[in-house]
Amino acid sequence: MLANEIWEAALGELQLQLTRANYETWLKDTIGLRLEDDQLTIGVPSPFAAEWLEQRLNSLVRKTLIGITGKDLEVLFQVNHTEHHPATTRSRPRRKGNSSSPAGSTDARRTPLYAFNPKYTFDSFIVGNCNRLAHAAALAVAENPGQVYNPLFIYGGVGLGKTHLLHAVGHMVGKGDLNALYVSTEQFTNEFIKSIRERKTEEFRNKYRGVDVLLIDDIHFIMGKEQTQEGFFHTFNDLHNANRQIIITSDRPPKSMPLLEDRLRSRFGWGLIADIHTPTLETRHAILQAKAEELNLTVPQDVIDLIAHKSQRSIRELEGALNRVVAFAKLTKSDISQELTARALAEFPDTAPRHSLSVEFIVATVADYFHLSHDALTGKGRDSKTARARHVAVYLAREETDRSFADIGRGLGGRDHSSVLRGYERIANEINNDAHLRRDILEIRDQLYSKNADPVPAHR
Repeated sequence: MLANEIWEAALGELQLQLTRANYETWLKDTIGLRLEDDQLTIGVPSPFAAEWLEQRLNSLVRKTLIGITGKDLEVLFQVNHTEHHPATTRSRPRRKGNSSSPAGSTDARRTPLYAFNPKYTFDSFIVGNCNRLAHAAALAVAENPGQVYNPLFIYGGVGLGKTHLLHAVGHMVGKGDLNALYVSTEQFTNEFIKSIRERKTEEFRNKYRGVDVLLIDDIHFIMGKEQTQEGFFHTFNDLHNANRQIIITSDRPPKSMPLLEDRLRSRFGWGLIADIHTPTLETRHAILQAKAEELNLTVPQDVIDLIAHKSQRSIRELEGALNRVVAFAKLTKSDISQELTARALAEFPDTAPRHSLSVEFIVATVADYFHLSHDALTGKGRDSKTARARHVAVYLAREETDRSFADIGRGLGGRDHSSVLRGYERIANEINNDAHLRRDILEIRDQLYSKNADPVPAHR
């Protein structure tokens, strides 16, 4: 049991350090199996996952475990042959009166479409001012799919509960006579490309156009992928014309997707666009208390308050911080107290709101990361290394602050709006396919929010 507790705490932190796609693909279904002689064995679902984690994430995992346990544990990734059967939606007969069924959907509907996370329900979703509209809209859609708010477009930052709401809708729909399918945009893209390569486009169409409710996560990853946008456009039209419900999530509103086709951007606005903000202090308290109850723990109010003030950006960070405290208490065989919590979270980065970062600070941090001088980054040099770093600075300034492209341009030596926009679009497009670029941006972002970072790194 101790191995799994340590690993749960590690997962809480790894979620913050990896892109959602990498976490969902490689770590979501892992489990801590045993801890013997300073070796932690992690159960993974396949030999390929074990090999990928060993080659790509071993050092990051070990570094994270050092922070939790204080020991440099050897990590072994082992295929876990114990099968898990999460709750699923069941196939249901098509609702009466709906004659506009896409052809070929009958056979596909005889099997469950997706295994929804049993923890992600409407009952377990904590409602606050930050997410009230999105929650109410998702509930209304779940109760009457295809009739109100179609499509429903929910946007907000990482770890704020968007995926939770999608799964909650899936659970509720599965209790009726309808069938729902959840899919990430990355999975949709991969399946679409595979269907073309293997000449199975009819099978692809039947799968996606034969559902009552399509739940698609992280649609912003479709930006710049013209062929995939074409495929999704036709899927969207067929479902919408048949009064099938579509729910989409993104980390930004449609108007802030520069590489999204206008026809898709227009359709995303046909229904309701609802945002989710960072949780307020009161909501963070409620989330932590609910998480403690889920773990069957009694957590003192002063500890709840300390964690709530320490982690402000997302629900994922809150849960990761609480998991770390719980693991620390069990490892040291101590009661959960304010003093223990302060020690457990001593190296946990304070999370500042977006507006607390300045463009100048981001530019200086990026310059340091790429070993460039401040003058080089803000100057007129166009060599590949400098141009790449400059585009990364633009991307991070846009993503991590509320400053306009014009403001960002001024912080980069007086560049005009159009050149700054082009730099942002280039990184926004490449980040989906370039693992090295994603790693660079994650590492720079970590430096930006590190409590040990200087207000502004010295210019070289």
